[in-house]
Amino acid sequence: MQTLSGDQIAAWLERAAEVLEQEKNFLTELDAAIGDSDHGTNMARGFTAVRARIGGLDRGDVGALLNGVGMILLSTVGGASGPLYGTLFREAAVKAAGAAALDLEALAACLEAGLEGIQRRGKAVPGDKTMVDALGPAVDALKAALRAPAAAGDGGGGPLARALDRAAEAARAGAEATVPLVARKGRASYLGERSAGHQDPGATSCWLLLRSLAATATA
Repeated sequence: MQTLSGDQIAAWLERAAEVLEQEKNFLTELDAAIGDSDHGTNMARGFTAVRARIGGLDRGDVGALLNGVGMILLSTVGGASGPLYGTLFREAAVKAAGAAALDLEALAACLEAGLEGIQRRGKAVPGDKTMVDALGPAVDALKAALRAPAAAGDGGGGPLARALDRAAEAARAGAEATVPLVARKGRASYLGERSAGHQDPGATSCWLLLRSLAATATA
């Protein structure tokens, strides 16, 4: 696979909705320890709405598709995650405007724009125990793949799929690395030192989203 079309991006989001529904209780358990106990429910609700309404979005223009998804998430996710995930998709949409498909370079630019938008909105930096700690390493992995493409025999699915596998793995590692961190942003920051020892739910949902994208690219 060399590119992701609008249809494939829609398939990713439908897969993500299924995964987030399946992992809803896990995310809620993570959030119960350091947040408001609603992250799993909020994410599942938002992506279920995306799945229900994605048929009405323009798949011929990836930018329009991503912007539409961002607007749905803004209006349905709730809590702090709605504005952050909405920003991720809407900032990515700006980079993808008018594109019929995204290659690796374009996808990396979209996710990097989304990351920058999240950081502007949430004022978070790496190490603050937020979704930035998963999305940042994933973006770095995609950019590294652009600089040093994998060997032809390394994995299946083509360069884009291999890069997404590595990005998803980087996001997983980033999410797990939030366990010892003391939260400096969001609801968890109110706990101070007591926030250490728990995996950040936002970083975890970001990993699940990217894992779903990688799975779609290799399907």
